[in-house]
Amino acid sequence: MDLSLSEEQSILRDSLSSFLSEKYTFERRRALLSRQAGSSADDIWRAFATDLGILGASFPEELGGIGGGAVETMIIMEELGRSLVLEPYLETVVIAGGFLRRSGSPFAKELIGRIIQGEARVAFAYAEPQARYCWHDVATEARRGGGGHVLNGHKSVVIGAPEAATLIVTARTGGDRRDRNGLSLFAVDARAKGVERRDYRTIDGGSASEIHFEDVDLGPEAVLTVEGEAWPLIEQVVDEATAAICAEASGVLRRLLDETVAYTKQRRQFGVPIASFQVLQHRMVDMLIAAEQAASITLMATLKLDGDPSERARAVSAAKAKVGEACRFVGQNAIQLHGGMGVTDELAVSHYFKRATRIESQFGSTDHHLARYTRLSFAEQAAEDPALAA
Repeated sequence: MDLSLSEEQSILRDSLSSFLSEKYTFERRRALLSRQAGSSADDIWRAFATDLGILGASFPEELGGIGGGAVETMIIMEELGRSLVLEPYLETVVIAGGFLRRSGSPFAKELIGRIIQGEARVAFAYAEPQARYCWHDVATEARRGGGGHVLNGHKSVVIGAPEAATLIVTARTGGDRRDRNGLSLFAVDARAKGVERRDYRTIDGGSASEIHFEDVDLGPEAVLTVEGEAWPLIEQVVDEATAAICAEASGVLRRLLDETVAYTKQRRQFGVPIASFQVLQHRMVDMLIAAEQAASITLMATLKLDGDPSERARAVSAAKAKVGEACRFVGQNAIQLHGGMGVTDELAVSHYFKRATRIESQFGSTDHHLARYTRLSFAEQAAEDPALAA
């Protein structure tokens, strides 16, 4: 199997890397963090759309995109991770785009066009206080009424919601609270009557909201999937998003390692750079190995996103568990080798450590994905050997 990038993919990576190194410096990011949640660099988002074209990279050509796929998303997310980009590419393009391009509704096609042009940002409202990592544990309800549906419920930690004009919301149109059947997806105007939002920043500098829906009227065009049958699509798109943040983590881990190596070459003890200490060299080699393993297993998961659902889910959980371990190991060692300076806001390494820490639990912790991988693997073995299921 040829795992090298094509010429077009290499150009995409190099052009994005060059743009971010020039326009999205660490100082620029710190300036953005000083603003309230929901503020962002509109010029950067416009450049993503017009100068770089990355907002359409993963959309098919018939929808106005470039016709790329999961590998292009992986390349983009890794570069965004290297620069700790705050703009909601994951939420708008990877997650919302994943739902919209499979919807087929006129509204979805129109919204995709606006996303590609840089005119729309979207957030995915799926998590609820009681659910933890059980995405089908949904108490939010959408009941028929007024020619469409009436939405009521509460969504927690909706990443990217402060700057989003549209929310994609999971809601129950049938079944009990933890049933996989009965889930539907709705596109909701973030400014609609009955939508109440409390904005805040997350530990890694991202923006998020607690959102309450109270008797929000939704027209028939708001339904993005066959009513009550959204669960397989939700699981697929969350797997794609999980693979994407694994790719982002690869960029974060490489920068953590680079920052640490550079610092140990400057920091002197006993008259010599601490990088000359053999024990620290061994530590940094272990960090390098962890980062490379994370990148390799992320590529494996990315290549399996379009495969069998069970195989896809196992590959993504294996990657997320390995990446989570690497985020903890590389991040903690980077801080330890920097000493007290490593946790100061002025040093970039502290910001990369915070992002690595949140990635470890985003879309499921290491323990969650180890358990999921085990469950899926046992189910496959039991299907092949009925004696194991007895």
